[in-house]
Amino acid sequence: MTLMAIESGAGPAPHAGGPVSVLVADDHELFLEGLALLVGSMPGYEVVGTAHDGYEVVDLAKRLKPDVVLMDARMPGLSGAEATARVLEHDPHTAVVMVTMFADDESLFHALKAGAMGYVVKGASLAELRRAIEAAANGEALLGQAVASRIGHYFAGGQGRQAALPFGDLTAREREVLALLTQGLTNTEIARRLAVTSKTARNHVSNVLGKLGVSTRSEAADKAREAGLHE
Repeated sequence: MTLMAIESGAGPAPHAGGPVSVLVADDHELFLEGLALLVGSMPGYEVVGTAHDGYEVVDLAKRLKPDVVLMDARMPGLSGAEATARVLEHDPHTAVVMVTMFADDESLFHALKAGAMGYVVKGASLAELRRAIEAAANGEALLGQAVASRIGHYFAGGQGRQAALPFGDLTAREREVLALLTQGLTNTEIARRLAVTSKTARNHVSNVLGKLGVSTRSEAADKAREAGLHE
């Protein structure tokens, strides 16, 4: 996949020899374990710790001083952007790469503003993930293809935020739910994935259908795919 370089100001210095140490943070245990195993299997990379919420990743980053933090965009306690800001406040030489299941413009710009060096969506290829980590460790700022596309649409022709953000009236959580609908998840599976009750998940789905002006989950998923929100 194509990656897009972005201009960055102060940031981590290029990595100088030895394995790249990586701290992985995600509130979903199975994804966290899988991502840690994946990164740990890549030659030249070492997973030094895992974190389940925003406060934990900040604490571990202070103690472990990793070269790169793979940061979930949305976690309990502190969001990925808030945790990123705190990690970099303590050690600006740490590189943060945001990993999220949705190329969400709002969380994207918050993360970049906080100082994230990269941003990839869950489900990206191993090559794309590795390139993002490698680039961050070497002081480069790179965005995954899906995210680069969002940036291009946002700035093309001076378009405003609403033009770049399909279904802009959805909340961040509802956009997460819509992303899960495109994967064919049931309400129970969505509740489990987002760590909420089944009733809450059902309410979110209902709100998404209403705001999209559709009556079925499949129609909502189709509209999301047509808008390119299935990345």
